[in-house]
Formats: sequence, structure tokens, C-alpha cells
Amino acid sequence: MAGENLELDERKIKILDAIIRNYLETGEPVGSRTISKYTDLHLSSATIRNEMSDLEELGYILQPHTSAGRIPSDRGYRFYVDHLMREKDREVTQMKEFVIEKTQKMEGMLKQVAKLLASNTNYATLVSAPSYNTNRIKFIQLSNVDSEHILAVIVMNGNLVKNRMIDVKETPDNETLLRLNLLLNSALNGLSVQEINLGTIAKLKEQAGSHITIVNDVLDALAETISAADDLQIYTSGATNILKYPELTSSGSATNLLSAFEEKEELFDLVTSSLSDAGDETGIQVYIGNESPIQTMKDCSVVTATYDLGEGVKGTIGIVGPKRMDYENVVDNLRNLKSQLDGIFGKPADEEGA
Repeated sequence: MAGENLELDERKIKILDAIIRNYLETGEPVGSRTISKYTDLHLSSATIRNEMSDLEELGYILQPHTSAGRIPSDRGYRFYVDHLMREKDREVTQMKEFVIEKTQKMEGMLKQVAKLLASNTNYATLVSAPSYNTNRIKFIQLSNVDSEHILAVIVMNGNLVKNRMIDVKETPDNETLLRLNLLLNSALNGLSVQEINLGTIAKLKEQAGSHITIVNDVLDALAETISAADDLQIYTSGATNILKYPELTSSGSATNLLSAFEEKEELFDLVTSSLSDAGDETGIQVYIGNESPIQTMKDCSVVTATYDLGEGVKGTIGIVGPKRMDYENVVDNLRNLKSQLDGIFGKPADEEGA
């Protein structure tokens, strides 16, 4: 074909994309009127018909004898897989690079926050990395890796990227993979993991047909995002400040507290409890003595603040000291640091007081 080597322009690519996506969704031939509603090109039906004629001549779409609409050809599907899906690959790569860079910067910053807080208050401090487990699904992409594996890439709104390698007995063909991508994204995009209910799962499995195992594996990967403790990082500083307070050392609490800060297991419970309680409108929560959710901190006071990076991504700053701690200084420090962390990723300052 004479025009086979011609590169498609942006308009033709958008129209081809719309035809393929619409056909995958409905299984019906796609007409020019449908395309005019399906894209943001704002073209007349006549212009779209001309473009569709060109795409047909180039071999990207076909016109069934019984219909005025068009369907994708094998060449059209191949272009969609190789070119349009490449855009998703690029987006995933960019997100991964952004997340890695942001994570490295954040780790250093949160360590400094914990250290600064311990220095300013003379108490033991902790700062948890942001937790994404209440976040929403942005998109899911399945890609063939080899004859026995599919890669599932799950992107959450907080730019959290999860990868899962799925074993398969038989590699799905391109059209099947595209249908699975469309099925998963149509059903799950915009949902938090907690909002994926039994009805959603049952419908997905019914529509997946013989590929139910792949859908199950993707759902398992999503379920793993619930377990925040697996991903949660907690940075601590100033644990030995506890030794400065006689009422803690004399009661034997100091040893248990130092152990809690070293092993961090109990600190996960404190962070979880803090995020759940959320405190007052300032995000600050004060636990005095037996109010503490942690057994080893019953002789102490614990003050926590929840910082919010937006899109449901939150973390905790905490201070542990004697019951006679300087509450005013502690709360001032927490409010200041919480405000700074809230603003790092562009959360509007006036949102806090709204």
C-alpha cells in the first residue's frame, strides 16, 4: 500500500484511538457521529468521515459490508498496542522516576524533621512516612512480558506505583489484553481499595470469563495496598532523651520505651491509632497516661499530629515524654511542622482552616 509508511498525524491517531476504544467497549462498528462525541477534536462529521476514509485506505480500520461504521483491523490493533499503549508506558516510567526521587527526598526530610523536633523539645520523637492505603486507583495496565508472565502496573492517585508479575499458562493475545485493561479500568478507576466491594468483584469475574485468574491476581495486588505496615516507614530521634526524666527511669518505663523506639512494632500501632483518631480540626491528638494506645507508654504523655499531603495521603508526627511535658511548646512545634509538611506538595494553606 502506497501510504503504509506515512506516519499518522495527531488527528488521525486520536480518531483511531476513539474508534478502537469505542469498539472494544461496545463490540459494534463505530460511525462518524459517535466519534464526534467521543473526542475533544470538535470536528464535523464530514471531516471525521474523510479522516476515517484515509484510515481505511491506510489499512487501520475496516468497514463491514452490513454497516456504515468502521471496526479496527489487525494493523489498527497493532498500532494501538505499539504506539498508544507506549504513552501509558512512558507515563508509568515518569511516575516511577518521580516517586523514587520524591521518596528519597522525603526520607531525608522526615529524618531531619524527627531530629529537629527532638532537639526543640528534649523528648523522644517519631515521624511516619505518608500512608497511601486510603488512596484511589488512577489506572491499571497489563502488559505481556513473555510466554509465561504478564506485568500488572497499578498506579494510585498519590503517585504510588505497584508492580505485580502474574504467571499465566497461556499468553493472552493483544485484543484480549486490551479488553482486560478496559474491563479493569472501567470497573476500578477512581475507587479506593476499601470501596471495591463483593458486587464489583463478582461483576469483574463474570466479565473476565476464562481469564478470571488474571483478574484475581490483580485484585490480590490491590488488596496488598491495604496492609500499610508493610510499606510504612517510621523515623525516630531523641529516644535517649527519655533517660533525662527521673519519673520514667525510676519506674522502669525507660527500658520498655527505648525498646519500643528501637523495634518500632508498637510505633506502627501508635501511627495507625493517630491516623484513625485524627484529633481535633488541627489534626493534633493528646494521649495522657492510660489514654495511650500503647501499653509501654502508659506512664507518659504522647502528642501526635496528622499531616495531610492531599488525595488521602497522610502521615503522623509524634512526641513522647513525661506527663509533665511542656504541652505548649510541644503543640506549637507540632503545629509548625504539620503546616510545613502540609504545604510541601502544594496543599493550599487556607484549606486547613476551611
